Amino acid sequence: MTPKDLLYAETHEWVRVADERGRKVATVGITDFAIQQLTDLVFMALPPLGKSLTPGGDFGEVESVKAVSTLYSPVAGEVIAVNERLLPRKDKSGKEIPPEFELLAKDAYGEGWMIKVALSDEAPLKTLMDAAAYEKQCAAEG
Repeated sequence: MTPKDLLYAETHEWVRVADERGRKVATVGITDFAIQQLTDLVFMALPPLGKSLTPGGDFGEVESVKAVSTLYSPVAGEVIAVNERLLPRKDKSGKEIPPEFELLAKDAYGEGWMIKVALSDEAPLKTLMDAAAYEKQCAAEG
């Protein structure tokens, strides 16, 4: 199901905009449709905090057993948070913790978010699709 309260890019990223401490912040992830197309994720690269993003520019990549796909930013601004749960990391004792890619399949539009961006320009939001338009695109792609 495609959430109606989000905006969507043709490249299968979703955006949720909220006011956080007096500024507009976009939470960005990839859609359930994209996750189903990728299947079996093995690697993900996300940007460092502070990276400046431009609409249509890449912000990382996701690798599955099928292919490597570029992640494109649907918004303009600065990366202020990255979902560490989607990246390999270490616990307090130094033990490796693998990425929790299952978050994407279980909750693509919630716990499976990828980055948060402090928006520098809201104009690119007007170029994104609503849920109905995105569903039509997905149906056409089959």
